Amino acid sequence: MPEQITPLSILYLLLHGAGTAVSVVLCLYLLLCRGKAIAPDITPPARLRRWAAALFGIMAMAHVWWILFYTFLDDTRSVIYGLLVAIDCMTLPPVFVGTLLTMLQDRRRPLWPIFVVMTPCAVIAVLQTALPSIDLTTPNKVYGLVLIVAFIIYMVVAVRQYGRWLRDNYADLEHKEVWLSLTLLIGLMLLLMCYEYTDNYVMGTIAHFTGFPLAGLLLWRVETLKDLSTDSLPSHSALSDDCPSKHSATPHEAKSPSSKGDPSNIGQLLAKHCEDTKLYLRTDLTLPQLSAAVGVNRYYLSQYFASQDTSYYEYIHDLRIRHFIARYRELAAAHEPIGAQQLAYESGYHSYSTFSAAFKQRMHMSVTAWIREEAV
Repeated sequence: MPEQITPLSILYLLLHGAGTAVSVVLCLYLLLCRGKAIAPDITPPARLRRWAAALFGIMAMAHVWWILFYTFLDDTRSVIYGLLVAIDCMTLPPVFVGTLLTMLQDRRRPLWPIFVVMTPCAVIAVLQTALPSIDLTTPNKVYGLVLIVAFIIYMVVAVRQYGRWLRDNYADLEHKEVWLSLTLLIGLMLLLMCYEYTDNYVMGTIAHFTGFPLAGLLLWRVETLKDLSTDSLPSHSALSDDCPSKHSATPHEAKSPSSKGDPSNIGQLLAKHCEDTKLYLRTDLTLPQLSAAVGVNRYYLSQYFASQDTSYYEYIHDLRIRHFIARYRELAAAHEPIGAQQLAYESGYHSYSTFSAAFKQRMHMSVTAWIREEAV
């Protein structure tokens, strides 16, 4: 960094201080505040809040120790510089990776591999200070870039798998999708590269400007991502409340091999325990809950949907859209007032936008266009 004081250097220091303050505030908010400022009606994963708080906390500390280093020492060949780089390698990437992986709630992914693959970076950084005559900076940066590319590829694949898992288990995807993980991934990776692979005020200033919206986006994702661990299986009595007793699955049906493996039997059970009882109108109905209601193992139920060239998600939405159409025509024939939005909620949807997207996908026209055609 240049030694003279310039307007750009002053702006950089101001942004550096602001970034430190924002990171501290967000860390304390996620750790100490029980209320949710952005989405009070959603319960986000507590584990994700802790990981994000740790990320903001470590970023704040990194801001502090690097500004102190460049203020009082500014010697990239010193042992302290090598130790700070090593600490960065062993703290920031694992916590960053842990935060992103925690957004994928289909399973818990181990973090020990990231510590293993980051160890060479930390070792090379220390060796560089111990052996200043040997230039190890280039291989270290190349190795870091390889890791970044590998992790981006892994996250793209993992998010796609997670999306399929969501659609196989949940009819309502509101507050569950994690496409923002990829946006955060790319943004934070670019931010990291600006810090690690450049050494001038211009790129540092751009990185700071980029960091503020990314911090806000991360906070918004943490606050609005629904905790899927709270979607537990309903009790037998709860299922009985939604399904009349005459439609309850008998122990024989639940244990019968033919019920599990025979597609025709599974189709009959779905018609009896889901379609006839209108169980699909339950807004938060999940695949495990449906399998418990019809008395079929969830694995066989998933296999059945796959054999029908559909998925649990598609099956439930088809039933809900058909219910909406039938109810709309029923009310229209009775000359009763019709509210499309209210009818969408009655058909099992949390929001009208979700219903509208599902309707257009199946009917190949918007709700408004369909209503106009019905009125002709």
